[in-house]
Amino acid sequence: MDKLFVDLGKNSYNILFSDSFSGLAEALTEINAPKKLLIVTDSNVNELYADEVNNILHKKGYDSAVYAFNAGEENKKMDTILGICEACIKYGLDRKSMIIALGGGVVGDMAGFAAAIFMRGIDFVQIPTTLLSQSDSSVGGKTGIDFLESKNILGAFHQPKLVYINVGTLKTLPQEQFVSGMGEVIKHGIICDREFFNYLEENHSEIKSLDSRNLIKMDKVNCSIKAKVVEQDEKENGLRAVLNFGHTIGHAVESAYDFKMTHGECVGIGMIAASYIAYKRDMISLNDLERIENVLTLYGFRTRVKLPKEEKILEFMNKDKKKIAGKLKFVLPTEIGAVMQTTDVKPSEISGALKYISE
Repeated sequence: MDKLFVDLGKNSYNILFSDSFSGLAEALTEINAPKKLLIVTDSNVNELYADEVNNILHKKGYDSAVYAFNAGEENKKMDTILGICEACIKYGLDRKSMIIALGGGVVGDMAGFAAAIFMRGIDFVQIPTTLLSQSDSSVGGKTGIDFLESKNILGAFHQPKLVYINVGTLKTLPQEQFVSGMGEVIKHGIICDREFFNYLEENHSEIKSLDSRNLIKMDKVNCSIKAKVVEQDEKENGLRAVLNFGHTIGHAVESAYDFKMTHGECVGIGMIAASYIAYKRDMISLNDLERIENVLTLYGFRTRVKLPKEEKILEFMNKDKKKIAGKLKFVLPTEIGAVMQTTDVKPSEISGALKYISE
């Protein structure tokens, strides 16, 4: 089984890569997981994998139960967190017990947040089942929920004890969710690995075929990129903010569409907008801008969307938790494979970028 170590001192953990769940119980044994476990999932993943995972754990002597909430970003809220905590009490979890997050980014964010606050913090394990969660949200310890139309505005940093990635789950993933996950994968290439970006560009057909070997290779390189950033800046005090490339405008688009567009799709649109600002500043070439758009297109992204009035987008942007002293933070590419952070993007530049991504 392929393995990647995330070095965070006392918060360190391994990311394991497989094409099945067969090694999960052994992986939990290696981290001395307690016998009392609560598998937290959503209604979609519950139908696909919860019984399989629960049966594997039962056969190895784990006292595990399943709690499933209704799937969907609209349920990423405090009521759902309280439901998870109620299930923890109902199933008799204590401070030595563990939560297993089985699902996509919404499941991981909420199960992790519940683990962070239940009894002032218990351990949890990430088992991401979507490409978006395998490539981004399961690594790094960010947990949270949406509140008052602001995405992930409430949450905590709470590192998992283990991330177990089974790329076989991607074979049951709807196409729009595969596209969404590729948004974060492509992002990682743009921000700090030109060679990885080139690989994604040149091997798009093989990756889209969902061959397990290609998926494990892509996931491992992708996770190593994010892990290196997280290792240097666990709590997003500086460097880690480069991972927000595409998010400043992307989150606003996501909110404007009432979360009916996938997160990765919106990040893709946001990356194009940020890259356009960089192009207009002569930071990147027209060829780089066109390559970024072309790679997104190869993986099925829309590159233009119908936006509401500009004032509405700006209203959502100004609710962004990443503002510094009242100024919006942008991450802009300086080339494919490198980015810089700035808070000096002018309203006219934002307006131009919004026009550029508009249908």
